[in-house]
Amino acid sequence: MYIEGLIAAPFTALKSDLTVNFGLIEKQAAFYAANDVSGVFVCGTTGESLSLGLTERIQIADIWCRVAPKKLKVIVHVGDNNLDACKMMAFEAQKSNAAAIGTIAPNFFRPGSVDNLVEFCRQIASAAPELPFYYYHIPSMTGVNFSMFEFLKKASGKIKNLAGIKFTYEDLMDFHLCQKFEDGRFDMLFGRDEILLCGLALGAKGAIGSTYNFASPLYIQIINEFKAGNLERARVLQHKSMEMIKIIASVDCPFLSASKSLMRELGVDCGPVRLPLTNISPQQHELLISNLEQMGFFDFCSKQTSFLKPKIKTIIQKEVEV
Repeated sequence: MYIEGLIAAPFTALKSDLTVNFGLIEKQAAFYAANDVSGVFVCGTTGESLSLGLTERIQIADIWCRVAPKKLKVIVHVGDNNLDACKMMAFEAQKSNAAAIGTIAPNFFRPGSVDNLVEFCRQIASAAPELPFYYYHIPSMTGVNFSMFEFLKKASGKIKNLAGIKFTYEDLMDFHLCQKFEDGRFDMLFGRDEILLCGLALGAKGAIGSTYNFASPLYIQIINEFKAGNLERARVLQHKSMEMIKIIASVDCPFLSASKSLMRELGVDCGPVRLPLTNISPQQHELLISNLEQMGFFDFCSKQTSFLKPKIKTIIQKEVEV
């Protein structure tokens, strides 16, 4: 299984009382389909997975699998510190006809070796043997930072349905070695939005990210310019991505809170965040929107009816001679 294009990591929509807003999932799915993303990575980091209960996560994943348009691949994140919970979510994802499953490493009692991590993943993957399995490498969140090349060497013969890795780290050498392992048979999904162009240069075909929720037209254009050999244009657009991410991160609140507030601006209100995260204040939201307007965010943000590509072209023309 090879996944191409952008995979958005959806926010888990919450109501004001912090219960899950299951009714918004169909609207989210239609929004992503209208903005040409290839799929969704459900209940991952962006989806506040470890702040959700087991029953909630199973129900969220099942609804996504039922309402997502056919062109939208649904990958279900089943990672947890409890191995039995991981296996149950994997089993239920298979019953719901998900396209694939993935898991982070446990992050409280962490695996002490690559072999331990492989065995943890093997047991989860074996609970859904009919689904492709992806390991989700995100050491900034889990604290688990083994070489993924070593992981593939040990896992390739032990995890029968291992499809690849969601690689959310800056070690581009390790990423590329994984791509070349066993003649490139594993699918390496790039996970750093702000350096997507680097991943493309090293051969990435698919990418999973949080900012694809609200800026997919920008990233689709980066991919298109790269494929056309227009590297300078692609660099200009990647710089726009960096500007956007820097602004979102500079607001004095969690990145997820600021990002959810952007979705509300685009007509998909995903509600608040759960503790221990804190919500964005009205003043912070106003500052965020003001700063994003100044850098041209609303010229390339995701919308249900238009990608505003002419404005993206204007961005390029202003910043590079063509």
